[in-house]
Amino acid sequence: MLEPKEFRKEYDGELEDELPERPISSLRDIQHLYGRLYTLATAGGGDYAAYLTPDQANDLIGAEESLIVVRVDFSGEYPTLDRDEPVRITQYTDDFVQKVAHCKYNAARGIDHSVTHRSGRNSDREKLARYACERLTKWATDDVVQGVADDHPDGDLIHGLATVGEDEDALDRIREAVQTELGDSTTALLTVQIRHETGGEFEWPGQIPVFNEAMRARKLSKLVSKGQATNSAGEATDLISGERTRTVGTAEDPLNYFLGKQMEKFPGLDPDEAWRSHPISEDGAVTLMNAEEFVNACSYRTFNADVYYLPYFLGRPTPEETYNLYAALHRVIQADDMGPVQMLYDEFGDHEAAPEGRLRFYVAAVMKHQMSRFDVYGETLNGRIHYPTEVGQRHEQITGSWVFDGDDDRNADRTPPMPSHEQWALTTYEDLREMVASGAYLYRTFPFTDEDTDATVDDERIDVYVSILAGDPVPRTQLVSAYVERLLDRDGDGVPELLIASQFAQLCALENADLVTTEARDTESTLIDGPDYDTMEPEHARTDGGTAALDRTEKLESFIEQTDGLDDPERKGAFLLGTLVGQVGTYQQGYHDRSTTVIDQYPIKSMTKTKIKRITQEVIDKDIVYSREMAKKGSNINSTMYKEVTNAIVETMAGNDPSGWEISTDDLRFYYALGLTYGMNDQSTNEDDASTDDETTDKSPDTNE
Repeated sequence: MLEPKEFRKEYDGELEDELPERPISSLRDIQHLYGRLYTLATAGGGDYAAYLTPDQANDLIGAEESLIVVRVDFSGEYPTLDRDEPVRITQYTDDFVQKVAHCKYNAARGIDHSVTHRSGRNSDREKLARYACERLTKWATDDVVQGVADDHPDGDLIHGLATVGEDEDALDRIREAVQTELGDSTTALLTVQIRHETGGEFEWPGQIPVFNEAMRARKLSKLVSKGQATNSAGEATDLISGERTRTVGTAEDPLNYFLGKQMEKFPGLDPDEAWRSHPISEDGAVTLMNAEEFVNACSYRTFNADVYYLPYFLGRPTPEETYNLYAALHRVIQADDMGPVQMLYDEFGDHEAAPEGRLRFYVAAVMKHQMSRFDVYGETLNGRIHYPTEVGQRHEQITGSWVFDGDDDRNADRTPPMPSHEQWALTTYEDLREMVASGAYLYRTFPFTDEDTDATVDDERIDVYVSILAGDPVPRTQLVSAYVERLLDRDGDGVPELLIASQFAQLCALENADLVTTEARDTESTLIDGPDYDTMEPEHARTDGGTAALDRTEKLESFIEQTDGLDDPERKGAFLLGTLVGQVGTYQQGYHDRSTTVIDQYPIKSMTKTKIKRITQEVIDKDIVYSREMAKKGSNINSTMYKEVTNAIVETMAGNDPSGWEISTDDLRFYYALGLTYGMNDQSTNEDDASTDDETTDKSPDTNE
């Protein structure tokens, strides 16, 4: 395969003629372009180039005894083996690639489509001798090959090979020559040469039109007969070129979309008529098959499915865009230590991340049940670098804000609302674009599945993943339900603070990237405006000093005011309850060394609307008890601990009995979990006020930041 620079040099000024005349608008168009590029890079141009498979013998180039040639002389009255050298064994080199015109057939016991055949790895001399004879006894006598010979003006060359193959003495000479001249077991290409005139040069298969035509016919015969189809071909409009031509119905497909076995049964379906529903021209079908290496290179495993991530340029590609596309595909094939998504993004650069860029990706999540049956669980033609880039940037803005960043100036004397850790990528400020594009972004927050369990058609991860890559908004409820399922699937009873923080940051990032909608009920769904954490200001100016309690109040009010989901009083109530449970539980553990705290008593999985009212009262009662306890110890507390939270709870739930709330249980649990995380990350209590009250009581009131 040509290096990108060699490819550009080889087709400079000529590539325009090789490109599709119509805009790329389907998976078939993409595959055809890939197949064309692969053909140009391996076999070059010409009428038969698409049918050749030179890369199938790349490993033999330069190997000793890697080319075995049976030489047949047609200069006499009848064809015979060459008298002086019936078999030549030599080294296969680059100079022979076009001459041998090899066309591989991937069948365990079948011969290759071309007269040139590749042996199995390290075949012994007896087996190689048999393969050499079969160039005359098997390939030349094949029904399809004989049919071409009957209609071609040079068909006598093929008939002549078959005639020599009927001569047992000639076959013995071939066997003896191979076994005598070969040193040991080897892997080799086996082919023929033909001499037309006495003293003339021997010609190779690639130089003989009838051999090329027979090779083409053998390959095409496999495109019309497969399974129950015996002759699926007919005149129709080619799906790729739009031209009226002979089309085939059982062409192979790198993604197996239109050929695989299906679980359903279709009464009356005639496989021989498949060309009517999916017509592909003969040459087009072969070109599609050649896309396989590029297509497979642009795939990776995630969510227990195979994801294909195929780049292309919207509309009709220009030569320059096509050079860049080939360079990217070539790099993906050559790379062993980097995933295809990161490789493609690095190759195309940030300029294609702009909204106006023409680069697109076909993305499909495929479940391979068997080699012959694939299921497509999600696909889009509109995947773009722009969307993962946008989500990544929005996520970085969230985790780089005062809500996560402990080094932010606004968090000088307090902990931020959400925890972060360098080993939890979704809670820290780092480049997440490739993670979003590869699916790892959702893998870290969505439910796990058994590695041995196949993906399912309703897998939320695949659905949301494909939607993000295509820029299609997803319902907020879908995200929250997935988050809660992941939280409940965990082993152990502890609160996964960093996981919850990761989920929250992800939800905010997707909202800010315009990828989350409200749930459609009586009206159409609408996009959700995500939070803006650039500023941190309380809803009301403070005039009563700067104690720790007031600092917490400022932080709480700013967080609630700026977090979109908390504008709903029911979600806000669940969040505030979780916050109080987290704060009181942390206090119990830190000041009373309690092994079982309210955090353990009221886990996420037990939270329901019928329990909210009772749990709220119990936790507030505990808060009052601990507040009185601290007062007896001499603390300057003149009210309850965490008063900013208890007051907000009372205000939020007044006249709104939780048992009558309309939010879903998933919503309730997610925002309760978010509150737990917020409260557990709060490292201050009203006890901290004792050292600051005396310093602030005589100061003039001022507004907080």
